[in-house]
Amino acid sequence: MKISLKYIFCAFALVASVSAVAKERVYKAADFGIRPNTKQSQSALMQKAIDAIRAEMKKGDKAVLLMEEGRYDFHPTDASSRAYYVSNHDQPQPRPVGIALEDLHDFVLDGQGAEFVFHGRMMPLSLVRSEDCTLQNFSIDFENPQISQITIVENNENGTTFKPAPWVKYRVTDNGEFITYGDGWAFRHQYGIAFDGKTRHIVYNTADVYCPIANVKVLENGLLHSPTWKDAKLPAGTVIALRGWERPSPGIFVTHCENTRLLNVKMHYAEGMGLLAQMSENLELDGFSVCLKGDNDARYFTTQADATHFSGCKGKIISVNGLYEGMMDDAINVHGTYLKVVRRVDDYTLEGRYMHSQAYGFDWGYKGDKVQFVRSASMELLEGENEVLEITPLDPAASANSEGMNGAKTFRIKFKKPVPAEISEKAGYGIENLTWTPEVYFAHNTIRNNRARGTLFSTPRKVVVEHNLFDHTSGCAILLCGDCNGWFETGACRDVVIRHNRFVNALTSQFQFTNAVISIYPEIPNLDAQKSLFHGGKKDAIRIEKNVFETFDAPILYAKSVDGLVFRKNEIVKNKDFKPFHWNNSNFLLQRVNNVDIDGVLFYRGGGVIKEVKLNQD
Repeated sequence: MKISLKYIFCAFALVASVSAVAKERVYKAADFGIRPNTKQSQSALMQKAIDAIRAEMKKGDKAVLLMEEGRYDFHPTDASSRAYYVSNHDQPQPRPVGIALEDLHDFVLDGQGAEFVFHGRMMPLSLVRSEDCTLQNFSIDFENPQISQITIVENNENGTTFKPAPWVKYRVTDNGEFITYGDGWAFRHQYGIAFDGKTRHIVYNTADVYCPIANVKVLENGLLHSPTWKDAKLPAGTVIALRGWERPSPGIFVTHCENTRLLNVKMHYAEGMGLLAQMSENLELDGFSVCLKGDNDARYFTTQADATHFSGCKGKIISVNGLYEGMMDDAINVHGTYLKVVRRVDDYTLEGRYMHSQAYGFDWGYKGDKVQFVRSASMELLEGENEVLEITPLDPAASANSEGMNGAKTFRIKFKKPVPAEISEKAGYGIENLTWTPEVYFAHNTIRNNRARGTLFSTPRKVVVEHNLFDHTSGCAILLCGDCNGWFETGACRDVVIRHNRFVNALTSQFQFTNAVISIYPEIPNLDAQKSLFHGGKKDAIRIEKNVFETFDAPILYAKSVDGLVFRKNEIVKNKDFKPFHWNNSNFLLQRVNNVDIDGVLFYRGGGVIKEVKLNQD
């Protein structure tokens, strides 16, 4: 069942009203020489079209660019070059961009069923510094993905015989190295994700599979044999997605935008995340999918990392009616970024730094933003909020850049009120921007057959997760996190509703933070020293109600450092689809949790109730 957004978040007006004198300008891509099925690169022609449309638009006008149905190829050789700093990605600069949409307002890119196919290493599409824009009715794919798919033909004590997929370009060197390659890249893959060839589920209890492919011999009929690769968990028929760890670019990059809509857009592959949005306000995804090309697609994988990722956004994030499958990480991750305090300048001024190598270079905040401080070791918040009066990038390259903070790692921040005396570079503290935190509505989506986790949320504003199907997510289905020590992803959740979802056989493998089907797991190095709890803050801060859990193993809910947790009227249906293996053999494992209400929980097996669980504690 699909859901209409007409009656949801009525105040979320994504399309600006147009005055009586405003014009709707409709442009046809063909008029700019952009035609489907030519096999010629459309990168330069597309950019000329966008530039021409921008030059003609006046305030209040609306522009629509219509594509014809068919395939459009984009190559990096004639693509635009942009220095974009992208959250949670590598930072190769500059980047070739196939379709660079910048400084637009009231603009619609309507693919009308177009297939955008990209080559080599490039960012397919960017939307930058734009308002009230809509992307709709097209798909994004790459001709030769950097993830290399192979199928196990035979696996025994003599090694593994495998066959690369028809589209995989490879060579075997004189010393038996198996190398896959493409335009501008080459890999000697050593790790992969194993899919069941029939069900497309990730193979039970495998996680990241070590693939020591070496001393390869070329056999007949396109078969290859590696005597060093032996793994009893990978029988004949297993499909392996050999992957590296690089994330050069997302499929769609949105930054410094307001009121963005993505409607009926399908992402079939990206070497980074499917969609990465940062420092943007109000985003709506309806029918946005990171998915295969149907049930008969020869591929088993989609993106190299998360399907969708929202870093430092605000307003409302709405994600409905999507299909997320085969990706190498989560369906959605919503968070901000802690800056680590690296210097106390004076009682009103601190220097804060981006700490993770894949999260820097973009704006962190602005004058007037509300902030709070957190102790890294115990993840305790200091009482009270403060306000940014001034923020200045200290990196020479960033300071010289006309866009201000592009490329910055370290900021000098002056605050409105005195900074608590205990905060300095001598103690571990992080700074969280509270202004750039969004509400989230995630509903009527399907998440299946992916690596790692289903959904991650780290925002203090309201989060609603309802009417979703989580089908073999391999790790946990839902994670509420918070980390000021590794990824430095903020922050505490204050108001979360998880209801009317169906969870089918999560936790078939173990990944980071996957302690139960629903895992509330802030990264807290010194939990014993913690005096005030991290998540929650009221009696029913996190409410998990009227869900169905179909599972072969024990762990349903894990929670750490929570004040206010409700788990009510949920059904747990036990099956024998897999052998239980998880280290956590408790249905409910709680560490430092106050105000817990577990009630009306029924366990079923074979159609009958086998037990009922109730737990209430202050």
